[in-house]
Amino acid sequence: MPDEPAPITEHLAELRNRLFWTLGTLLIFSVAAFSFAEEIFLFLLDPVIEVMTERGSKLQAISPTETFFTYLKASLLAGFMASLPVTFWQIWAFVSPGLYLQERRAVIPFVLASSLLFAGGAIFGYTQVFPIVFDFLSGFDTSGLIEQSWTMSLAFSTTARLFLAFGVAFELPVLVFFLAVTGIVSARRLWLGTPYAVLGIFVVAAVLTPPDFVSQVLLAIPMLILYLLGVGVAWIFDAERRQKRDQAEGEEPSLPVDSDDQSE
Repeated sequence: MPDEPAPITEHLAELRNRLFWTLGTLLIFSVAAFSFAEEIFLFLLDPVIEVMTERGSKLQAISPTETFFTYLKASLLAGFMASLPVTFWQIWAFVSPGLYLQERRAVIPFVLASSLLFAGGAIFGYTQVFPIVFDFLSGFDTSGLIEQSWTMSLAFSTTARLFLAFGVAFELPVLVFFLAVTGIVSARRLWLGTPYAVLGIFVVAAVLTPPDFVSQVLLAIPMLILYLLGVGVAWIFDAERRQKRDQAEGEEPSLPVDSDDQSE
């Protein structure tokens, strides 16, 4: 018996419950992380502090509440990262009723892949890109007449923005695979649209990163590689789905026997 479409009120109620669990988990992890706010802040800002130390400068707090609110933001970022598996689980649970049974079974691989890709992107940016970006941004005082003194809140905001940008960007293979698995866009069309995807990737990278071409390029290049990886996975999945569909069509029942043949 086919599934009956649920009314919009039921979808909204389910969405409310999913958001409740997502935000509740984020709040719990953020509160727990606040006890280690200073350690989290120093860890995240280590690339910035290293560059500032080499130039004989320090981060500054120029308002009485700046330290507290910056530590609060650091706790929220840590809570967000810790709650990612629950967040992705809630997202998948919300959209899965509209998928086929075999596609719903991919919930655990989806949650694992999404969480690992986000964490991998954030780690890649933190270890490989942040030192280059901050060294580049701090190199505009060659005249000796300008002393760069970065505030801790603005330095953290830039770091957090890059941190989240690389995490979100590395979700691209999951997005491409989801578009293919739901039939919204075929793998062939995704491949043919690669030139437009390159343009879109550089536009997204420019929006997500600070206004400098170094961080934009360092984000766009892995995004392009991940897009092509997602297209390849989607192409394999499309081939398997076409094969199953062809097998199903080949097992169609035979046509009924004509009445004239029966009389003979």
